[in-house]
Amino acid sequence: MIPLVKVLMPDKAILMPALEAVLYSGMVAEGESVYRFEREFARHFGLTTVVCMSSGTASLHAALALAGVRPGDEVVSTPMTAEPTNMAILYAGAVPVWADVEADTGTLDPRSVQETITERTAAIMVVHYAGYPARMDELSRIAASRGIPLIEDCAHALGAEYGGKPVGLQGDFSIFSFQAIKHMTTVDGGALVLKDPSQLDEAKRFRWFGLAKGVARTNVDIKAIGYKYNMNNVTAAIGLAQLDAIDPIIARHKANGAYYDREFAGMGGFKPARFEAAASPSYWIYSLLCDDSEDACRSLAEIGVEASKLHRPNNLHSIFAGSSRELPGLDRFYRRLLHIPCGWWVDDETREKIVERLRRG
Repeated sequence: MIPLVKVLMPDKAILMPALEAVLYSGMVAEGESVYRFEREFARHFGLTTVVCMSSGTASLHAALALAGVRPGDEVVSTPMTAEPTNMAILYAGAVPVWADVEADTGTLDPRSVQETITERTAAIMVVHYAGYPARMDELSRIAASRGIPLIEDCAHALGAEYGGKPVGLQGDFSIFSFQAIKHMTTVDGGALVLKDPSQLDEAKRFRWFGLAKGVARTNVDIKAIGYKYNMNNVTAAIGLAQLDAIDPIIARHKANGAYYDREFAGMGGFKPARFEAAASPSYWIYSLLCDDSEDACRSLAEIGVEASKLHRPNNLHSIFAGSSRELPGLDRFYRRLLHIPCGWWVDDETREKIVERLRRG
């Protein structure tokens, strides 16, 4: 079976010596390996101030807290995402308020965002779903005009660009995920990107029980709640090894996605998910819109290719029942959606086989 998602690990000859050095260094918790990974990740992907954490979800929680989201506040968000995006809003004690998505992109509809903002809105959460950048220029203007912090969830979008720049630079905060099946993994982990570097110390205290690292525990005074959200040196060592080989991996995702875009354009019964001219997706998974997504899924399974919708819209979960509203764009998108394999493990022969199978109907 050709999988929809797959774990990527560096070459053993590179990874094993790096892990051994850390494991027997006497310092396996947060330390210099983490700080080096933060610097190298930021440099490699053209990002600003980076704080690494134990997961992308922890990074989202930190972003919300640093954005000033407090219990009872509202956060405008999308239900078309993995559940951690909106679970983090609940962690902050806030209420997700659904904005609709565009039926042909799956990303936030700026018009719906504008209509959803109230005097209780404390942040806007935008997701670059499946690696396809959302309409950031419009969303940034809306957020700035209302004085509302904008948070970019880039968990699916490592290597994607918008307006010729990496995603994660337009929001006041952004996050990346290194969970097992992302473009790049540290087994688990995440990164918080800060537009305002003056918040760096606050972010570091948030990830470590409200404590400042490097200060004697007998001398610190905890002034705000913090969590056990720090990355450790072992996962950071994996991340550093991944950086050495990540560029061709992301390039293969992009090449496969571009191939599918060309092949499915104009093919009866199918349509590539749309994105702006300013956007350059990184195609974590490929979003295909089908007249009959269930039949297409069955057809691919017959030739050993895994395909699915992958995520359940978050508005369908009981825990978010209080946020229920009509979302016609989401309904149309999800009904037609089918994700197909697009990653580094999909070679030319496989992608041609996928396209030919669907072309035959």
